[in-house]
Amino acid sequence: MSSSEPSITLYTTQTPNGIKISITLEELGIPYKAVKIDISKNTQKEPWFLAINPNGRIPALTDIFTDGQQISLFESGSIMQYLVSRYDTEYKISFPPGTREFYEMNNWLFFQNAGLGPMQGQANHFTRYAPDIFEYGISRYQNETRRLYSVLDTHLSQNSFPYLVGSKCTIADIAHWGWIASAGWAGVDIDEFPALKAWEDRMAARPGVEKGRHVPDPHKIKELLKDKERMAKHAAESRKWVQDGMKKDAEAAKAAKAAGGQQQK
Repeated sequence: MSSSEPSITLYTTQTPNGIKISITLEELGIPYKAVKIDISKNTQKEPWFLAINPNGRIPALTDIFTDGQQISLFESGSIMQYLVSRYDTEYKISFPPGTREFYEMNNWLFFQNAGLGPMQGQANHFTRYAPDIFEYGISRYQNETRRLYSVLDTHLSQNSFPYLVGSKCTIADIAHWGWIASAGWAGVDIDEFPALKAWEDRMAARPGVEKGRHVPDPHKIKELLKDKERMAKHAAESRKWVQDGMKKDAEAAKAAKAAGGQQQK
């Protein structure tokens, strides 16, 4: 790698989890190369990508570590913690380790990664991608997503915070933003949560968010949600490759189990 090339390569696509990392990089002003992963074609399951992220998901990131060797990072929260730990020396979007604010920031970072993201992801699946309408699944995950939105809304309104931890935008805010911005895709009305809606708009006004949200493709969820015909078409197209991907995952798991059984004989 020449000295003019960035050491960081981001493997991503236009999803709430993907834009977490590009927004983080833009907020920090770190040079990086973005590689688009076509999840509709299962590119994330190809051997070269699995060598970077064994879980076969985006985002993933590689960097040249302090020892001069490449390091591979996966799981969005882990990538965000790595980036601020190594590169946010001025604490632009984080807090010094050991401070009260540092731990509060991590509370909300893990709230998103372990709670809001998985629950809203399931709401997306049952609302848009499931082959059949399953009212229990839709209700279960939409309601849990609303509950989690309510937690955020109450926190922001009761404390009069502009951001999740006081007056500073941090990786905790960045982790949430792409998901909140796509609330309607999960069947959730953001207008039910005024403090959270104001926070969403506040975040969107940040130059780093505006630039990072368009990596590797334009971020068009708001426009999509305004057009019911386009939304239905997009959902149908996405449903097909999601279902195909699930079948391939099941086949791969079955093959791996069979191979493991053969090795034990």
